[in-house]
Amino acid sequence: MDTILKIENVTKSYTGHKALDDVSLEVPRGAVYGLLGPNGAGKTTLIRVITRITMADKGRVLLDGKPLTADDIFHIGYMPEERGLYKKMRVGEQAIFFARLKGLTHREAERRLREWFERLSIADWWERKVEDLSKGMAQKVQFISTVVHEPKLLIFDEPFSGFDPINANAMKEEILGLRDRGATVIFSTHNMASVEEICDHITLINKSRNILSGSVEEIRRSAGGNNFEVTHRVNDDTLRATLGDRAVIVGESRGIVGGYSQTNIHIHHDEDVRTVIAALNDRCDLRSLREMIPSMNDIFIRAVNGTL
Repeated sequence: MDTILKIENVTKSYTGHKALDDVSLEVPRGAVYGLLGPNGAGKTTLIRVITRITMADKGRVLLDGKPLTADDIFHIGYMPEERGLYKKMRVGEQAIFFARLKGLTHREAERRLREWFERLSIADWWERKVEDLSKGMAQKVQFISTVVHEPKLLIFDEPFSGFDPINANAMKEEILGLRDRGATVIFSTHNMASVEEICDHITLINKSRNILSGSVEEIRRSAGGNNFEVTHRVNDDTLRATLGDRAVIVGESRGIVGGYSQTNIHIHHDEDVRTVIAALNDRCDLRSLREMIPSMNDIFIRAVNGTL
């Protein structure tokens, strides 16, 4: 795996509280990486360590295989959950100010910013004051200010808060577009539906520790545990006999149109999946079989509760 960011055994404590406890993870280059966890789990502290807003007590952060330095911050774009714009400044002036802090010349900053303002349909607000912006428009300005210097690593903390569904979807498309153009994105959120839609990999932090990491697809399939919904046309006794000792019926069968029934089953071992499917097809007038893969929301709850 080509890793852009590596966190090695990072620990951070404040007075009477350990915010991060020996946290390690690796972020693949060119991925959208979800950083998940309940409130107070340590996500924001980890982001602050990555962006050098605060320093770890122990451990280290590597960017492109080298210890993170102050100069590396120019290659990182960070949009925090706590938004901060100067209300009395004009919108364009504010955006140029942030872009200049990222190392762009005034001319290049204005060129890039005006392109982004057109792209996100806020060009008419260039000369207006920040205090006149709606929450969603202010969010777009901050998004643009985060990405305008084209950093290789982007960090968004709850980027969709304040957006209506249409604009939230537009921002998801922009984030995926940034990934497709070569950026790596760390995406911190409580919205599990967004995780399933745009994240390639995730880390779940709970009580200051990394309790789950991996690709979204692999985690969902692993957590599914060989559970299937079977649509068939036999009674439960015949179904049980067909399953034998390789699988069990979970819950009660449900009758549907056409004389078919739907039944949830659990197959005990991976190596028996093909055998069970073949038996169902031969003996149970099998109409369909659907693997029941849990949602990221279900996995999140089970992992935090220790039942995964």
